[in-house]
Amino acid sequence: MAQTRLPHDAKAGPTKSEVRAVLRDKLALGPDDHFAEVGSCTGAVTADAARDAGRVTAVERKRERVETTRQNLAANDLADAVDVRHAEAPEGLPDDADALFLGGSRNYEAVLDYAVETGVETVVMNVSRLEVAGAATEAFRDRDLLDEVVQFQVSHGYELAGATSFDSQNPVYMLVGSATGNDAEGDR
Repeated sequence: MAQTRLPHDAKAGPTKSEVRAVLRDKLALGPDDHFAEVGSCTGAVTADAARDAGRVTAVERKRERVETTRQNLAANDLADAVDVRHAEAPEGLPDDADALFLGGSRNYEAVLDYAVETGVETVVMNVSRLEVAGAATEAFRDRDLLDEVVQFQVSHGYELAGATSFDSQNPVYMLVGSATGNDAEGDR
């Protein structure tokens, strides 16, 4: 599997590679799928999705991050594989997405309403703040979207006084669901 290169910075940082690996598993994208991302930032998730899905749409509200996404996609030879749109979601989202990823929490309730209205098969949202995770979990439940919540934390080892210690990253809460009622993992 090709490693995603991110030579251009968006100052918000990319979704970490370990988190993207779990995300890819949860999305289970195939060549017939249309993936849509809300908040592309560096384009890290977008690039991974472009390797798996038949069509990819990335929506980003900040113009400088749209450019960063495009530059990082080009660095991975994926510029032509993604429709990058400068808009604030849910505006700019396609009506035929099979899978949807929310990388940020801005307007997430309106985006979840869009997912329900358009029947998105797989909806995943990553959250790093506890209070937002709780509110987003309720928003998923209120819309009958929630299949599971996964919380995980990644730590990287480093040398300290001749031994290995760990530098931990912030925990991530991953909300996974469906607007089509497919709640069995094998159905996605």
